[in-house]
Formats: sequence, structure tokens, C-alpha cells
Amino acid sequence: MVDIDVPVWAARLRSLRRGRLWSRRELGKRMADAADETSRDRLPAQETLAWMIQLWEAGEGRPDERYAELLCRAFGVDEKELFVGEATGTTLWHHLTGIPLMPGMFTADEEERTGRAIEQPQRADEGTVGYFRAILDAYTRTDLRPADLINVLRPVFAGIEEFHRDSSAPVRRAFLLLAAENAELISRMHHEAGDPGGALTWSDEAIHDAREAADTLLEAYTLAQRGGLSDVGGSPGQLVALAVAARERADLPPHMDALSRHHEAQGHALAGDLDMCHRRLEESAQSLAEPGDDTPYRFDCSAEAHNTLCVGCLVDLGRARGAIELLEAGPPKAPMTYASAYALARMAHAFADAHERERSVETARQALAVARQTGALRALRELAKVQIPPQAARRRRILV
Repeated sequence: MVDIDVPVWAARLRSLRRGRLWSRRELGKRMADAADETSRDRLPAQETLAWMIQLWEAGEGRPDERYAELLCRAFGVDEKELFVGEATGTTLWHHLTGIPLMPGMFTADEEERTGRAIEQPQRADEGTVGYFRAILDAYTRTDLRPADLINVLRPVFAGIEEFHRDSSAPVRRAFLLLAAENAELISRMHHEAGDPGGALTWSDEAIHDAREAADTLLEAYTLAQRGGLSDVGGSPGQLVALAVAARERADLPPHMDALSRHHEAQGHALAGDLDMCHRRLEESAQSLAEPGDDTPYRFDCSAEAHNTLCVGCLVDLGRARGAIELLEAGPPKAPMTYASAYALARMAHAFADAHERERSVETARQALAVARQTGALRALRELAKVQIPPQAARRRRILV
């Protein structure tokens, strides 16, 4: 049997931190927030606390009573659960695979059964599929940093791929479908993290897995999302072709139909075809308004996302005034996400192209702050394209 190369409590500490997508510095900050004023003043600097956490996770020393209590408060667990516990096997397989440990989300029995299936894939069943589906759903959120999501989703994908290769026939296809969805999500996160090569590579993987699974709806979804990588590469004609191919592959639910028409509109905008871009945007808005959608995949199909895309198309077409009219009718919402960072960057671009210097500068500052906080490197790339109009020269009165 494989042994953990560090004490069980150290492996559990690292698995808990990684499952929450916290850096060691973030965990140190949360420990400080959990302390009362007196003990907080006695804590070391953040850099030192992060270094101490690194040592604990390596099993080089154990937190004393004071730090142990703060760790438990930060994680929301009791001391027995973190430092003693009975789930040695659970900790083992999470530690070895890198698959996130999410306390409270699964029962002890579900954890144990999944660990046994990791060790012997032939044991995988619908419950194992459900376990990985729940993890994927839990991380399909826009309030998480793209680079952090990539780090946590890649070992999940590796685990799913292993099950797809080695599990029994009844669940093999279910794992393949999960692999395609996981790969598509990782592709989008590479896109938001400013990594075009990674976005295309994982998009290829998603399309390949969907085709191997012979699921036309999932293949259509992966094709439509590939068309959304409009600022990654490829000609406008290729982007349009991908969106059209998505609709030809399957009878799409309304929101997926809107997604494909969204991305086709982007291709037409980049090609400078105002009429076709406008037509596709109208069609996508009509699809979004249809009731009773049963789209099985998660993506942003909100009115705000639609407006952001319309603004982007108008900017690409050189029609900044039209973009500003849309922005004034429905500005991006306040939440700090990589999506809102990109929407603000597009706003700054529109204001700059319309020679509204002050609004462009202010919006660019907001976009920069949100992009830095959320790790939205795609938004930073968009900001780099913004050409702020020069400040008008002040008139000087000349006295004779």
C-alpha cells in the first residue's frame, strides 16, 4: 500500500487549502481575520505566516495550540477533524491525486467509495460519476480566479480520464462526457487567464472527447465555445464557420442557440460585416428570450453578458457611439469577477474610441483594479489595446 510522504494531518491541511483555492498567503490572512484583536497583534507578518504554513504542510513541525485553533477557525472545522480524524484513506487519495478535498460536500461513505475506485477503477459506478460531477459543478463559478481554477481542475480531469480508460463499460461513456465538459471549462479559464495556446489545446481536447462520446449536443456546445475564443486566433471566417457548425450538429436549446449566434456575431464584427453581425445579435436576443430552456451545460447567458458582447461587436466595427448607448442603458454589474473585469475593459475601449477621455480613464482604472483582484489577464490584454485620447491643451491667455 502507498504511504503518505508527510503526516496525515499535514496532508489534510494541504488538501483543505487547495480545495478552497487558497494560497498559503490567503490562508495566513484568514487565520489573522479569525483571531481576536489581542492575538492578532501577536501574529507574525503575512510572509512569515505563509512560510510557516509551507513548513506545516511539509510535515516539518506541527502548529502549536494557538495556531491550530486559528487554522480550525479559518477552515470551519474542529481540531479533531483537522489533526486527528478517522479519514486517513480519504486524505491519502486526495493527497496523491491532487483532487480537491471539500469537507461537508460528501459523506464519509462517498469519500471512501471514491477512494477505492481511484485505486481500482473497475469499482467505479454511477456514484463515482456523481462525485466528479458535483466537483465540476462546484467549481463552475465566475467569482473564482481563472489560474486557480486551472490548477484545481487539471487533476480532476486526470482522474476522470483514468476512469474513462479503465472503468467498466456501463460508466465509461459517462466519464468521457464529463471529461469533455471539464476540458471545455479549463479551455475557458486559460482564455480568461490570457493563455491563448492553452485555451486552444483544451478546446481541441473537449471537441475530441465529445465526438468520441458520440454526443451531438455536447459536440455542438464545445464547437460554439471554441467560436467564442475570438481574441485567441483564427480568421473571422473560421469563427463564423464554428458557430454555424454548432447549430448544424444538433437541434440546440434556446440558450445554446443564442451562444452560437453570439459568437458568430463576433466573427462578423471582426470581418467588418455590420449587417450580418446585427442580424445574428438580434437572433441571439430572441433565443435568450424564449422560455423553458433546458440547457444541460453551464455558461453565462444573462442579459448583461449579451450586452457586453454587443458592446464588443460595436467596438470591433468602429461604432463606439452605439456601444456607449448600450452601456448607458445597462452598465456592467458591480460583482468582482473576471467577466465583469472584461466588460469594464470593453467599456473603457468604447469610451476611448468615442474620444471621451475622462470616462475612458475612470473606467480603465476600475477595470484594472477588478482584473488584478480576479486574475483576469484577458481583461488586461483588452486594456492594453485601449488608446486613451490625449488631454486637450489648455488655452493660455497672453497678456500684452
